[in-house]
Amino acid sequence: MVLPLYPRQPDTQRLAASICASVAAGAGIALGLLGLTAPEPVAFSISSTAPLLVFAIRIDPLSAFFVLTISLVGLAAAIYAVGYVRHFQGGTSIAALGSLANGFLLSMTLVVLADNGLFFLMVWELMSLASYFLVVTEHEKTDVRYAGFFYLAMTHIGTAFIALAYLILFQSAGSFSFEAFRHPERAVPEEIRTLIFLAALIGFGTKAGIVPLHVWLPYAHPAAPSHISALMSGVMIKTAIYALIRIYFDFLGGQFPWWWGFLVLLAGALSAILGVMYALMEHDLKRLLAFHSVENIGIILLSIGAGMIFQTYGLKEFAALGLLAGLYHTINHAMFKTLLFLGAGSLLYAAHTRNMEEYGGLLRRMPWTGLFFLIGAVSISALPPTNGFVSEWLIFQTLFLSVQLPDLLLKLMLPIAAAILALTGVLALACFAKAFGISFLALPRSAHARHAEEVPAAMKIGMGIPALLCIGLGLAPMAAIPLLDRITEPLTGVSIAGKVLALDGWALAPVNMEFSSLSPSMLAAMLILTGLLGLALAFLFGGRLAKRYYKTWGCGMNLSPRMEYTATGFVQPIKRVFSTIYQPTVKLETEFLQESRYFAKQRKFELHIEPVFEKHLYDPAVRVFLKIADRLRLLQAGSLHLYLAYIFVTLAVLLLFAV
Repeated sequence: MVLPLYPRQPDTQRLAASICASVAAGAGIALGLLGLTAPEPVAFSISSTAPLLVFAIRIDPLSAFFVLTISLVGLAAAIYAVGYVRHFQGGTSIAALGSLANGFLLSMTLVVLADNGLFFLMVWELMSLASYFLVVTEHEKTDVRYAGFFYLAMTHIGTAFIALAYLILFQSAGSFSFEAFRHPERAVPEEIRTLIFLAALIGFGTKAGIVPLHVWLPYAHPAAPSHISALMSGVMIKTAIYALIRIYFDFLGGQFPWWWGFLVLLAGALSAILGVMYALMEHDLKRLLAFHSVENIGIILLSIGAGMIFQTYGLKEFAALGLLAGLYHTINHAMFKTLLFLGAGSLLYAAHTRNMEEYGGLLRRMPWTGLFFLIGAVSISALPPTNGFVSEWLIFQTLFLSVQLPDLLLKLMLPIAAAILALTGVLALACFAKAFGISFLALPRSAHARHAEEVPAAMKIGMGIPALLCIGLGLAPMAAIPLLDRITEPLTGVSIAGKVLALDGWALAPVNMEFSSLSPSMLAAMLILTGLLGLALAFLFGGRLAKRYYKTWGCGMNLSPRMEYTATGFVQPIKRVFSTIYQPTVKLETEFLQESRYFAKQRKFELHIEPVFEKHLYDPAVRVFLKIADRLRLLQAGSLHLYLAYIFVTLAVLLLFAV
């Protein structure tokens, strides 16, 4: 925390905040690795004077994994902020921004370490409030204030359902201790367990951004500073994934009916496909990335839902594989989404806009940013040899293992989910072909793009950390799988690392190598060798290469940015195919020359995508609540005597119930 330190020295405040965050992140990385390799969980608690509240923390493999993920992202964001926060000097308190960011990191870490229900709710609320104040950093802007209010309202709706789930657990356990949740005083009836399941899915699903609870993400993520967007998308929404796994597989003992897993699978499928479809239509780069967070949360839930279904039917090895694949994609998404948001922040820093239509030609001016963004784009598109490819391959294999299920409906539904995942991957590839191509290639479309310069070294280092991890986690899954297996083994009751890693760790298999196998490192080597072979053949049969520079042929005309593909034009075919979902509104205005109506002076084109969930779900709900509020406003008459009468009636009713 740096709020009271170094007054009127923003540069020193910026460095102090980043150094504190980096040191804390380094400690978190060490703690996470120790927790993943420790033979037993470690717990610590301090009692309080408040009833039922104990400041208890516990680090086991599941919490250690999320501490490690939070700390890796926190380290990259902290280093990146050294250069990026300079962007806010003069208009925002650097001390307040740094203090809130550090407090945000601390609260997320405590969320996954908390070992008491009340303490969890307390730090969960601190995390939500810290992120809200970070979202409204530029509160002088109307759209930022609206985004902050929307986020605050949605997160507290989710918190209400989370509190309900913990209160029900408390009612059964007689304590808010997580250990009591695992071993309640009396057996929990099936109806109550179902209520806990649904309350947790809605509450934590709101924070995670599953459809249709995702509507706050495309507002809050773009409004926040980019390194905060990376933290929110990279790890904050993953705290909800942690909590869902903790409740379903730990507190409820991994015992649930088949339809629980199917509902999680369905939520994941809808989130994945709709998230990527809406991302395709976005031209605001940070809104595009926000919708891809919805998509990837859906992919994670696809794997977890499949694991829950296998767990229901006693197929523990396949359940462990689903959970392991979901956790692998959790850390992979944290890395490439952090990289992409930091890349988007670099473009905003250099070009002063988030609108991709005003980019173009930035690869020549910002080569390092372009390289890092390309790595993130390849990773999120699940292309080899990056980490996104490995985790999505494992998820595909989990879904295809549905042939082992005894239920015919589920045998059909899981392959359908795999088909949806495949379509999601294709659309994600198209989306990032647009994002990278429109932003970095061709000619600059604005003065800002023409005069853009590469970002400072600290920002490049901040992007370099997740970029290296994207490649490392893709090439060396043999290092990650055993650690992930330490998480899934106590939750599912079976260890599968020895069966997932084949050929002494050089290949992956979905438990059974005869079913399928893949060697990411060999695949990467083949890709490199194929490229080198192509170059060798070119030299062998083409002779020495000579360079000649000449302007690109443009049908006898000088090329200009007006001739380039735009982000809008790129997605027109996809928009037409899925017009039923998008419900687009197109407005075309033409101004003709005065001399002749056959020649247009200028044309104005507007494309608007209907916000389906806001229009048909949230807006009607808001109108109902406003009507109720208008009716209840009659109770607030401004009369002190009337208010005293309210108190008297309330006390009388309470006394009657007490007697």
